[in-house]
Amino acid sequence: MLLNNNEYLAAIESIKGEIKAAQYRAVLNVNRELILLYHSIGQVINEHKVWGNRFVENLAQDIKIAFPGVTGYSVRNLKYMAKFAALFPDTEIVQASLAQITWYHNIALNKVKDTERYIWYANKTAENGWSRNVLVHQIESGLYERQVLTEKVANFETRLAAPQSELAIQTMKDPYVFDFIPFKEDMVERDIERALVQDVTKLLLELGTGFAFLGNQYHMNVGGDDFYIDLLFYNLNLRCYVVIELKTGDFKPDYAGQLNFYLSAVDAILKKPEDQPSIGLLLCKSKNNLVAEYALKDMSKPMGVSEYRLTSALPKELEQQFPTADDIRNRISNDTQPD
Repeated sequence: MLLNNNEYLAAIESIKGEIKAAQYRAVLNVNRELILLYHSIGQVINEHKVWGNRFVENLAQDIKIAFPGVTGYSVRNLKYMAKFAALFPDTEIVQASLAQITWYHNIALNKVKDTERYIWYANKTAENGWSRNVLVHQIESGLYERQVLTEKVANFETRLAAPQSELAIQTMKDPYVFDFIPFKEDMVERDIERALVQDVTKLLLELGTGFAFLGNQYHMNVGGDDFYIDLLFYNLNLRCYVVIELKTGDFKPDYAGQLNFYLSAVDAILKKPEDQPSIGLLLCKSKNNLVAEYALKDMSKPMGVSEYRLTSALPKELEQQFPTADDIRNRISNDTQPD
């Protein structure tokens, strides 16, 4: 029987995919066992904390003697284990959420004293494949407060069916922080738009998981007239188009009418039957929440209004830290244990 090249190549790709998946599962299992081990050691240390620092110092020395080639059991790391176990006495929580990220990430989360925030950041790290430096940046930018605690101005609940409405609300932030764009007093919408597109990887990180960039100044022809959408995305999680309009000043009610028109055009021209209704996001320098709520109340299309912040450029150490597709696939395998 002659070998069919196409079938052979397909078979090879299938096998390679299975191997990679198995490797990832193996690495994930190793990481989980390591985190659970560290948690268990931390519990033992806490049970004997009356013995003081000398106990931890002796423990570090004895482990080094017993396992001379093994790292990760320094005095400092043992103290991290004790803090970790004290913050999360329930092993089931550790196994369900915190063992999905590396120990190095968990150390970065040590500064988050609230357990609810800690678990939220851990889940987001696993979901998005954030590096440790990106995780630190998200904590310092107050992502939890901007995405979970903020009172969002949107009409998603009345314009979208569940669970689409809940997912859309969870996707929003207020404010959005574009701190990779140097601020200038005389900036106009097009300047900000160009800067966002120039660093689209960082823009996608701030927007959140699932966003695919389709273009800026996206051309739409409606009845022979030309219109241009500032930024157009497709969200793979929401399964819909997302139209973003930028405004350098305060929110004005007529902005909502313009966005409503763009959403109608996208739904009529681009949206496929399998797509969910398109949603819009107005990003303004500032807004009056009550004015924005009134403006959105009778709009027929689902949309939200958020502020944005421009600050200084990102620290240099973050420049190469944003996740690629390979980073996401291999996020567990590059664990580094501090000494």
